[in-house]
Amino acid sequence: MLSSRKKYIVNGNSGIKTQIQFADQKQEFNKRPTKIGRRSLSRSISQSSTDSYSSAASYTDSSDDETSPRDKQQKNSKGSSDFCVKNIKQAEFGRREIEIAEQEMPALMALRKRAQGEKPLAGAKIVGCTHITAQTAFLMVSFCFFFSGFPVFAWKGESEDDFWWCIDRCVNVEGWQPNMILDDGGDLTHWIYKKYPNMFKKIKGIVEESVTGVHRLYQLSKAGKLCVPAMNVNDSVTKQKFDNLYCCRESILDGLKRTTDMMFGGKQVVVCGYGEVGKGCCAALKAMGSIVYVTEIDPICALQAWVWLLFRLVGVYIYCFSCNKNVVTREHLDRMKNSCIVCNMGHSNTEIDVASLRTPELTWERVRSQVDHVIWPDGKRIVLLAEGRLLNLSCSTVPTFVLSITATTQALALIELYNAPEGRYKQDVYLLPKKMDEYVASLHLPTFDAHLTELTDEQAKYLGLNKNGPFKPNYYR
Repeated sequence: MLSSRKKYIVNGNSGIKTQIQFADQKQEFNKRPTKIGRRSLSRSISQSSTDSYSSAASYTDSSDDETSPRDKQQKNSKGSSDFCVKNIKQAEFGRREIEIAEQEMPALMALRKRAQGEKPLAGAKIVGCTHITAQTAFLMVSFCFFFSGFPVFAWKGESEDDFWWCIDRCVNVEGWQPNMILDDGGDLTHWIYKKYPNMFKKIKGIVEESVTGVHRLYQLSKAGKLCVPAMNVNDSVTKQKFDNLYCCRESILDGLKRTTDMMFGGKQVVVCGYGEVGKGCCAALKAMGSIVYVTEIDPICALQAWVWLLFRLVGVYIYCFSCNKNVVTREHLDRMKNSCIVCNMGHSNTEIDVASLRTPELTWERVRSQVDHVIWPDGKRIVLLAEGRLLNLSCSTVPTFVLSITATTQALALIELYNAPEGRYKQDVYLLPKKMDEYVASLHLPTFDAHLTELTDEQAKYLGLNKNGPFKPNYYR
């Protein structure tokens, strides 16, 4: 969707996310700083962002090569070393993974065909940070449909310092001024806002897809500090009704079973939060025969869930409410029964108070990749998955088709903000126009051989609608 004069660069942050840049092909990327001290980046910025934003993983498989990718000298097939990955020899395997994902992402394929003629992002310079999956990789490939390749900065098992190093490598490039931000969690937006304020002021638009990142954008807007129009993709109808619900419904058990090999029939499970993510998790667990309890703070969601509070008797504890802190505290963890599984389906790593478990009286025992036993002095242990970070993307995979919906929504939001005439969007946070939500849904209907009926002129007049939509008001969610 960019002109042939452009190329893009993908940078990674935690094995869960990836940073991306789109820049002029003439840009000399070898001007990147060759050496940056491991602790030279601002720790005050990193720490404050860690508290609110970061979903970076700090674990590394014992079987992995202990050499950091930052210390390796690697070249791709074209002789370029402008990337940082764990093993460049896995490139062909990654390509096959992307090709598999492509089959389940029909809407992006449709946008790619349309973009061949329109080139709606010609001239865009996009810097981004999103999860590393085959599906997001296909989104990046779709942005660069006309280009021969792109560098990548990403590897699984990054430390917190690696996480911010990759972001800075993506942003701090001589002569580089991005004009769009594609973010997931607010880490990148936060970094540019705090560390490169002059660069931030020149951004044309921000697209954010997570609860956490959207929350931070609204905070900036309320404080009068958001000097850039931003699109809230997370609260688009298609994201809420499909990705948040169906993605988690299909992936929660996948992650739990891969890490624990546990039978969930008859297990007592507490799910904290009954939003769309919580609804999906509850549906999957109930279908497996689990006894599900739900906790909530929202009376509407609580009424939906018939809330039950039960900490001492549960066997599995799942947190599903993003953008919060210490919902599961040390007190709760102390009261849990032996062998209770604790995991997080929220975006960040602050929902479970993992820091309170790193004390001398408790023993940590690595069981397998992304599975830890935390052992109390009396021998009681809990099973902590992914160190309290996002379970499905850390421990399993996610269904491609539902992610196709989110990826298409992100792409359309970028196109909308980038091509919007002067004055259409102020320095505020906006919801995706309902017409675009409906367009995303319509692009996926042919997969099911589904066909829409059409209002008659009389019906459209009676309802006060345009026959071609939008069919829902802007306030509908």
